[in-house]
Amino acid sequence: MLGLANVFKYKKLTIAYILISCILYLWFAYALERTEALKLIFLYVALFVFAYQIIKTSGFYFRVLVIAAILFRLVFLFAIPNLSQDFFRFVWDGRMILEGFNPYLYTPDSFVLNGEIPIADAKELHSGMGELSAMHFTNYPPLNQLCFVLGNLFPGQSILSSVIGLRLVIIAADIGTLYFGKKLLERLGLPSNRIFWYILNPFIIIEFTGNLHFEGVMICFLVWSLYLLHSGQWKWAAVLLACSISVKLIPLMFLPLFFWWFVKKEKPLNGLKKLILFYSITILTVLLVFLPFFSMEFINNYSKTVGLWFGDFEFNASIYYIARAIGYSITGYNEIAIIAKILPIISVLVILGFSLFKQNNNIPRLTASILIAFSCYLFLSTTVHPWYIGTLVLLCMFTNYRYPLVWSMVIILSYLSYLGIGTSDKSENLWIIGLEYLIVFSVFIWEVILKKTIKV
Repeated sequence: MLGLANVFKYKKLTIAYILISCILYLWFAYALERTEALKLIFLYVALFVFAYQIIKTSGFYFRVLVIAAILFRLVFLFAIPNLSQDFFRFVWDGRMILEGFNPYLYTPDSFVLNGEIPIADAKELHSGMGELSAMHFTNYPPLNQLCFVLGNLFPGQSILSSVIGLRLVIIAADIGTLYFGKKLLERLGLPSNRIFWYILNPFIIIEFTGNLHFEGVMICFLVWSLYLLHSGQWKWAAVLLACSISVKLIPLMFLPLFFWWFVKKEKPLNGLKKLILFYSITILTVLLVFLPFFSMEFINNYSKTVGLWFGDFEFNASIYYIARAIGYSITGYNEIAIIAKILPIISVLVILGFSLFKQNNNIPRLTASILIAFSCYLFLSTTVHPWYIGTLVLLCMFTNYRYPLVWSMVIILSYLSYLGIGTSDKSENLWIIGLEYLIVFSVFIWEVILKKTIKV
């Protein structure tokens, strides 16, 4: 194996690509405004091209790729996120807890609009998070809140210091994903270098480290759980799965897919007992994590806030927008109240179908089922923010499917739609969204339905 001293001698082209990528990431982090559509597209596509070249020319030399992955993330360390304003709410919630407030019981508006200043930089945080976030209760689960607290413990009293703290938490989670993802691939007899299609993916770096979305922490716990499950430590796997749920609720929908992992045809009763215990440990751990915040007011506030995402918000949807257009043509109104109730039912049926009729008794089968089931959920959702598909990018490493990698590249089109490119009222451009999903659905159908393999 090459020593680090010989890297500059034998991997000059790789080093050059890494340095160019660092410059592009610096440009992206510190000199890009979210309204600069052409610059955004140029930098995003260029970073994908150089990421491919780095992996290709390195010969999957592990240490060089790990150093590149960490270096690219550290480039963002002192940058204020430029494509998302969610971090203002993260800082707000973390500081609320440190001041002794339960963040689930108060909206930012309830303080600031009444002239109260409960935390440092309250007015700036309130203004930055936007009207929609400020008027609603927080929807981030307890372990996510712990991440917000840890971020705010970083030395300093400014918003930037809190951003640096939050970013370090996410970078640490990505390193954990790299570690357990590589070990799991090795145990499965799959090429361990596949993990770099996730860890060096510009989408993952920009959305998680750059824009401070904590799906990266959720994914770390999820892949750690899958590693323990494969190792036979299924009780600890249940605990780690609960931690993943306690960062983002999404993994809750994966629980039925573990059915055949435990229920074997030879001894179904013994397997059923293990399955019940696995579910019990998972649910009990989640409940224990929520316990410090528990009250009837919390249940009421949290359930209403989570429900908003299913019945009120619309962004970057696919099948839902088609159903909405049909509803408009029939009734003349936006039938989101009806459609948003029907589509989740279809999602549940899809998940149950994969749970009962597909033998998910090994990691490749289990991850493939989770991947496709979650993809169908997103296809049927009313809201698909770019960072939601990070889970798909990770899961596809353990399968033969590569459509999430394609989606991670074309998802940038959703930002153009968000900016109102091509429209007069800053609304979503359905032609841009249509182009995004035309590409995604084409690759999805090619791989999943036609069973054709895309080689990377």
